Amino acid sequence: MIRILGIVNITRDSFSDGRRYLEPAAAIEHARRLLADGADIIDVGAESTRPDADEVSAEEQIARLTPVVRALKGDGAAVSVDAWRPLVMRHVLALGADFINDVTALADPEAVAAVRDSTARVILMHAVRAREHARAEPVDTDAATIVDRVLEFFGRRISELTAAGMARERLILDPGMGLFIGRDPRVSLAVLRELPRLRALGLPVLVSTSRKSFLGALLGPPDQPRPVDQRGAGTLASELWAALRGASYIRTHDVRALRDGLAVWNALSNR
Repeated sequence: MIRILGIVNITRDSFSDGRRYLEPAAAIEHARRLLADGADIIDVGAESTRPDADEVSAEEQIARLTPVVRALKGDGAAVSVDAWRPLVMRHVLALGADFINDVTALADPEAVAAVRDSTARVILMHAVRAREHARAEPVDTDAATIVDRVLEFFGRRISELTAAGMARERLILDPGMGLFIGRDPRVSLAVLRELPRLRALGLPVLVSTSRKSFLGALLGPPDQPRPVDQRGAGTLASELWAALRGASYIRTHDVRALRDGLAVWNALSNR
């Protein structure tokens, strides 16, 4: 059974919907709408990961996240929090967060300590970066070798984290998409085609293609990416492909479209 994460960005500068849900009431209303549309989990983030995003202090992230996480947990919803700072992780775990979604894959040893003794699942995201930080970084990578690179990264990271006391069964693997792994759209396509190789590591895989840069590049003419708000059909096609290739979790902005697409797909497949 595929679980859908509905995205709620409590940010000023997210590439897709910055500022729209910065106020707690707007974020909570949007999250509840996503749940009504069929989201299994709400994925909340308070800091954009776009390349030119402003840094948001841990204290500001906590201020943004607290009322939203508290309200959603009061509703009985499952909540994932995008966080890479240990202080933020500790705070949202105390509020009852069910998942920590870390785009740095717990690169900070203090982050490992923050989550190790909780019961939350941890989403580890692979990214290609010149240095350790939370932002996507436009880089040139080779589509022919990216899958081996992802597998090597997760093999090493799983070993390191289990040696540090993390239970293996708590981990979820996100190979990264778009600018997190390379500016050439063929890099993201290569990873999507080879998802079964990632599944062979024996852990659930999360895929997040929603409105990403590689879709804009594929759908628009050269040097004119399709605008973010016109990537819906491409997003759904890539998400259904990920589901077919073994993804256990899909993180998306448009929950209803994905839920409907999966329902029709399953009906056609007699599932």
